[in-house]
Amino acid sequence: MEQAVKTCLVVDDSRVIRKVARRVLEDIGFDIAEASDGMEALAWCRAAMPDAVLLDWNMPVMNGLEFLRLLRRERDGKTPKVIFCTVENSVDRIREALDAGADEYIMKPFDGDIIQAKFAQAGLL
Repeated sequence: MEQAVKTCLVVDDSRVIRKVARRVLEDIGFDIAEASDGMEALAWCRAAMPDAVLLDWNMPVMNGLEFLRLLRRERDGKTPKVIFCTVENSVDRIREALDAGADEYIMKPFDGDIIQAKFAQAGLL
């Protein structure tokens, strides 16, 4: 039986980052949706919960951490694997993200190998 294609919501206020992430993730077999801030991402998740979320921290309107905390309270909000992808690299920030419910953490700048490795560690591949 063929496995259904997994969806990943790429949440970043940078169009360039979204485009790069889309290319990498499509190459490893994901369907991609995009959001430019946490509010847009939350609306997307309420409409159709993705399998994975690649999440930036620093965004206008609603940052990644606020989004993650709200997502985890949604019905089925514990389902998506959330991988933070950010320039925030202090141990305290990483712990804060993991405590809020993130599954993995990627530092920017990233490449395809890093994304693939983290998605595998999160059980998505």
